[in-house]
Amino acid sequence: MNVLKTFVATLGSTSEVKKMNINSIYDIKINALDGKPIDLSEFKGKYVLFVNVASKCGFTPQYKKLQELHEQYQDKLQVIGLPCNQFGNQEPGDAKTITEFCEINYGVSFLITEKIKVKGNQKHPLYVWLTEKNNNGVSSSSVKWNFQKYLLDDNGNLVDYFFSTTSPLSQKITKHLK
Repeated sequence: MNVLKTFVATLGSTSEVKKMNINSIYDIKINALDGKPIDLSEFKGKYVLFVNVASKCGFTPQYKKLQELHEQYQDKLQVIGLPCNQFGNQEPGDAKTITEFCEINYGVSFLITEKIKVKGNQKHPLYVWLTEKNNNGVSSSSVKWNFQKYLLDDNGNLVDYFFSTTSPLSQKITKHLK
């Protein structure tokens, strides 16, 4: 029964993406943490690293390394943090709380989006695209925990995804940016 629910949820998500006429990552709509729309097409020509983030997680110190990655490769890479409260309720804060936490504790200056869902029936279209091969053309995956990373190349194609245990400064990621 659980497998059937997952299958049905995946079919529903994929059909929603098709209904919304999403042909590439650049067609997806998402807002910044302050509520302003983000035009992902502004990042054409740059690699993009999407990371579902949380402020009360064992992996939260990765914010520091994400900031370092952002600073080191900002001419080639856009880091985008996506707050998510689906794993152990580890991102309970509102937009103001999240902004203050990131700035005060980690000096985050990379882009942070509105809080979203990265799994389940209400998964944001961005994660439907990132996690389903029939949308991204590369592979299917599921988000296992906070700080899972998805790297796109400078043409908006999925390069690979990396579990939470992979450091943002890992050679697995940086080798694509050199």
